Amino acid sequence: MSGLDALIVLGFVALAIGSGLRARKRASRSLEEYFLAGRSLPGWKAGVSMAATQFAADTPLLVTGLIATAGIFALWRLWIYAVAFLLLGFVFAPLWRRARVLTDAELAELRYGGSPATWLRGIKAVYFGTVFNCTVLAMVLWAAKEIAEPFLLWHAWLPPGIFGIAEGAVTWVGVPFARDIGAGSDLWIRSTNNVLSLLAIVSVTALYSTTGGLRSVVQTDVMQFALMIAGTAAYAGCVVHAVGGLEAIPAAIHDRFAGGGPGGIEPAEILAFTPSRAKDAGLLVLSVFALQWLVQMNADGTGYLAQRSMACRSDADAKQAAVVFTLLQVVLRSLLWLPIGLGLLLLFPPDLGLASSALQADREVTFVLGMAELLPSGLRGLMLTAMLAALASTIDTHLNWGASYWTNDLYKRFVCEAWRGRRPGQRELVWVARASNLLILGIALAVMTRLSSIQVAWHASLLLGAGMGVPLVLRWLWWRFGAWGEIGAIGMSILLAPALLRWMPPDQEALRLLLMALGSTTAGVALSLAVGPESTDRLRRFYERVRPPGFWGPVALAAGGRLREDRRRLGRGLAATGLGSFSVFCILAGFGTAIAGSLGPVGWPLGRTAWIALQLVAGFGLVPIWWRLGFARGD
Repeated sequence: MSGLDALIVLGFVALAIGSGLRARKRASRSLEEYFLAGRSLPGWKAGVSMAATQFAADTPLLVTGLIATAGIFALWRLWIYAVAFLLLGFVFAPLWRRARVLTDAELAELRYGGSPATWLRGIKAVYFGTVFNCTVLAMVLWAAKEIAEPFLLWHAWLPPGIFGIAEGAVTWVGVPFARDIGAGSDLWIRSTNNVLSLLAIVSVTALYSTTGGLRSVVQTDVMQFALMIAGTAAYAGCVVHAVGGLEAIPAAIHDRFAGGGPGGIEPAEILAFTPSRAKDAGLLVLSVFALQWLVQMNADGTGYLAQRSMACRSDADAKQAAVVFTLLQVVLRSLLWLPIGLGLLLLFPPDLGLASSALQADREVTFVLGMAELLPSGLRGLMLTAMLAALASTIDTHLNWGASYWTNDLYKRFVCEAWRGRRPGQRELVWVARASNLLILGIALAVMTRLSSIQVAWHASLLLGAGMGVPLVLRWLWWRFGAWGEIGAIGMSILLAPALLRWMPPDQEALRLLLMALGSTTAGVALSLAVGPESTDRLRRFYERVRPPGFWGPVALAAGGRLREDRRRLGRGLAATGLGSFSVFCILAGFGTAIAGSLGPVGWPLGRTAWIALQLVAGFGLVPIWWRLGFARGD
């Protein structure tokens, strides 16, 4: 890393820390200021913050691996989440705001009553705030060490005595923080470098996120996202130039992998956008692609997406945040990653003899190798800073979000109010929140040491969340769904996950996800019907406060609601979500097909140019329709 590269990185560090210090006084006033920025965020800023969080330094590595081993079509598993993002904006974001809670766990005691609601609140604080959250954080930290390893060479910079102490400590622990690539790989030197890099990265991130709360997180996210886009665009340009231009990529892929690519994938399958040309795009796989937005933990925005929605200053801002987030997340970043993933497959040819898991990890690392070998000084510093920014924007959000569960739901609700019988002060709670950030970080670091690749952790997190999507949506839309339903869905997920992971191989992942979703949803609905609904008084108070759309029949009548208007609101929201998603997918596929040199579906009679034009016309032509539906007054 050159002196110019180092200056760019240090400049980013200074700006991030400064943001946290500037926001620390306002963040210290209350939990609402610390975790929700005083509910004052404009929509565009909340949307950019969501996109910065999900940009994540591990995601481009994951995308690079997926393109190489399964083809472009496999990315629809990521793109399909646009449906959930827009559903959050057009249906659920106003509900989250009107609920006036700090966390999803707190919502349990607003929506339900009695001891089941209390138990559910505690279970969700542990399950979502710790188990799920730390698994995702571990993925990000895994990516951090992969990105840092070629650039942050502490053994060359630090005095031998100081580095020797650090190496001795890492060796004593006995857990390698680097991949063992064979004899002469200096495993423990690289492990020590990675540990020191992780400590530096998380120290800076924890400093500004724990001091300034969500306000500083969002402020730095905006800066970080701009860096990510600039750095990624520069990287894409260098990769395309090294390959010989965009038009050279499809021809080179057909020539290079005429006999089969990684995992036996054919050239046409690598470039496929449509299922008719994709590898292994059978009915089961397509079913998972179509339903994955629903069978996942964030189906209704649960987590940091809901946190950003609740932090918005109005319902309209919350909807705008979802739209901005979807366009940046699904369209803009994907179009930049496509040429990078395809170009790296050509510039760093894969070892076709590697086993599946080793091949995935090898392909993921090429994203970092390309940064080290293709970028000149200055651009290398910009891209490294962009990747560190991506790491920081994800780490800071998961620390802040996880700490909200620990502080608001575990410490405040159970330790102070239930056990000790007192109400804690706001400044006390803020200090607990800051300490919780550090504890969550420690757990995630421990989980990280057990990972073998990002895809392994990603698949595990998908399975953990698959059982919760439908029950989380039902609690908003159906008055009969009860606390025991959610507890049953969580319990069934915990029971099914290890069994499915053990007895069903990775190549049956699609079936695993569907079985998980079916089993947990069935358990949730069955328990809700068996136990019966919550008390009429509890449901009426919830309805009056949140005004949920959908199927609230007798509750809405008891509260003086209007059933037709409620269902009309739900219909408009679902229509805006469906048309908006289709519009986004058409725009993405139109530009993506042009960039990647992909062909239209098998049997398309009018040629590639007409296929691209059709998608773009449909995508942009639908925008005024779904915008009008989604932002209709009275919702």
